[in-house]
Amino acid sequence: METLRESVVHFTFQMSAYKRATLDEEELVDSIGEGEVYPNGVQVNLRGVRQKPGCWTERTHVEKRLLALVLLLGVSLLACLLSLGLQYRNYNGVCLSEPCVSVTSSILRSLDRSVDPCQDFYSYACGGWIKSNPVPDGHSRWGTFNELWEHNQAIMKHLLENSTMNISSAAEHKAQRYYQACMNETKIEALGSKPLQDLIEKLGGWNITGPWDRNNFQEILQSVTAYYRASPFFSIFVSADSKNSSSNIIQIDQSGLGLPSRDYYLNKTENEKVLIGYLNFMVQIGMLLGGSENNTREQMQEILDFETALANITIPQDKRRDEEVIYHKITAGELKTLAPVIDWMALLQTVFHPVEINETEPVVVYAKEYLIDVSALINSTSKRILNNYVVWNVVRKASSFLDQRFQDAEEKFMEVMYGTKKTCLPRWKFCISDTDNNLGFALGAMFVNATFAESSKVQAVQMIREIKTAFEESLSNLSWMDEETRKAAREKAEAIYDMIGYPNFITDPKELDKVFNEYDVYSDLYFENVMNFYNFSARVTTEQLRKAPNKDQWSMTPPTVNAYYSPTKNEIVFPAGILQAPFYMSTSPMALNFGGIGVVMGHELTHAFDDQGRYWTFCLFSRHSQRLS
Repeated sequence: METLRESVVHFTFQMSAYKRATLDEEELVDSIGEGEVYPNGVQVNLRGVRQKPGCWTERTHVEKRLLALVLLLGVSLLACLLSLGLQYRNYNGVCLSEPCVSVTSSILRSLDRSVDPCQDFYSYACGGWIKSNPVPDGHSRWGTFNELWEHNQAIMKHLLENSTMNISSAAEHKAQRYYQACMNETKIEALGSKPLQDLIEKLGGWNITGPWDRNNFQEILQSVTAYYRASPFFSIFVSADSKNSSSNIIQIDQSGLGLPSRDYYLNKTENEKVLIGYLNFMVQIGMLLGGSENNTREQMQEILDFETALANITIPQDKRRDEEVIYHKITAGELKTLAPVIDWMALLQTVFHPVEINETEPVVVYAKEYLIDVSALINSTSKRILNNYVVWNVVRKASSFLDQRFQDAEEKFMEVMYGTKKTCLPRWKFCISDTDNNLGFALGAMFVNATFAESSKVQAVQMIREIKTAFEESLSNLSWMDEETRKAAREKAEAIYDMIGYPNFITDPKELDKVFNEYDVYSDLYFENVMNFYNFSARVTTEQLRKAPNKDQWSMTPPTVNAYYSPTKNEIVFPAGILQAPFYMSTSPMALNFGGIGVVMGHELTHAFDDQGRYWTFCLFSRHSQRLS
């Protein structure tokens, strides 16, 4: 049961015999004639058989029957080959099947033939599609990935709203109830802000909306980290050790910014509009929860200033790409040396209860300098601001699951940030995405059953095999790569593990139910469902710590229109959601599938050899770097 549940948590935390050589076959068919030698070495000469009647009487009965059989088979084989030859001549190499005609029509619609391809090939090839697919309201970008996700969402909507559908597992019923609760806007509006206000009170209060406990910094940090999936100051999670992928380990990294990047805080002139919009959003949320305007604005400005201080000590992403530099394995006891302001043992024991954690527990820290700096920052900041900031981390996440006033506030901020209005986004799309986020494997079971053919799995595996072979062959042409590295690259490519479509456990109702057995869902209490899921996923995270990583664990749900490569597992994953038109169709010519999903497969394969997944010797890396420079 436990191994199957790992997929849930890991997600909540990131032609069957295709032949590449067809030219020789076409030439063979066109050249077959009387008395020709066939590829299997059997020579058929009809004239030769008829020119020696004297020999016939000398043959035994068995020999005569065998010769007659050979003659019959030869005639049949010749007829088949002639028939195939005629087909090739009649069609002249052009595919006129229904799928071919349909795809051709789509390609022609995507062209802009008014453009000279020699001057602007991109506009020539894609201009027609761009003209007929303007960016819809509520979106900052639009492409085939978005288009397919819209299609998948419509399918999921039908599955979740179909009360008469024959559902075989309790987990799938839970997915339907979760979606129904999200869609129950009448109940959500009636409850208003009360669910979040009750949660704030449970945490010990918030100075922005009322009394607060000034002496519970450590306790509130433990609660929001352990039970509500918040990550103020830093994030704590469980994953495979990148230096020992056979074991899971506690990992700690920098976190805590309310905006997507530190650059928003540090480039104030360039991002002034966004910073003002973020502050206004914070103030509006605080007021909706009961704060007065002036007091709320003053204290939210302090939170924003604190986040700016965090941004100043946050390590930029371009400085974090080298695993060798940022990876630091220490013990839990040594954390207090890096960041003494935090009671690390109490924090880790709360987060991973009931697993026993002591000071010898191994921990990987990915932001050693950051932890040192954040400890000093916390130590120099008032308890009131720290409390306000920690509670804001929970409020920011949880306010998305309240009534329309909170939705409007967030939409207004998103419009400032991305320049798009989301007011036209139907409620059902929000609820589909949230159901997929939390119960994506239960929903995925329904989606796979409705849309995904098992034969697609077989064909996708064959395509990946062909792409791997082409990649391995290309290694021989790399003059700058030494033999040791070439051999290691081949071995790594051959060892890449393919996961196609969906994890197998979702097709077994009993196994699927075991995964979600301890998660209760109510059809009319949406906010509680979300908070309960946070608690549920925290418990499953704890279970992972003392188990070996599961190679079949997925970090994406089956309906997802995406793919990924995992460096610690050396695996590539292609969910059922992306194995659909226009990327893939089982009836399409293989050339089109290779040009669609094949490109995605090749892209993910190369991640095994980029700066995050590469294996080069130091000497070779230095030599290649000098060559590039």
